[in-house]
Amino acid sequence: MSLDELKVQQVVASSHQSGDYSPLVELIPYASMIGMEVTRLGDEAVFRLPKSEDNIGNPVLPALHGGVIAGFMEQSAMLHLMIFMNSAVFPKIIDFSVDYLRAGLYRDTYATCQVWRQGRRVGNVAITAWQTRSKEPIATARAHFKLD
Repeated sequence: MSLDELKVQQVVASSHQSGDYSPLVELIPYASMIGMEVTRLGDEAVFRLPKSEDNIGNPVLPALHGGVIAGFMEQSAMLHLMIFMNSAVFPKIIDFSVDYLRAGLYRDTYATCQVWRQGRRVGNVAITAWQTRSKEPIATARAHFKLD
């Protein structure tokens, strides 16, 4: 195991113990830049993208940039796999597909993930993002990751 993998494994373990996943988020430059947050609720995790003017794509509405929404969802899926697999490496994205359902308005955005299939080498994750009610998603996505 490399020194970097050991550091990631230690951050994941200490985050599990403390319940604070911000050190793990800080290891991922894009997730840190957009201000992602993680809250673990038992066997689930809720990911939060706090509203920020830096994430606006359409200032007229104002609405979040679609790329920020997709990036937030991709990072959520990767973190979800790391948290629940106790991974020492960052999963590598193979494929990502997003469906935009509603405008992502200028407010906090949340995401949850569900692992559909996890093999030894590949994980398939479904991601749902919403703002006011989880039953009214602004986007859904599917992601496939290489796990080793």
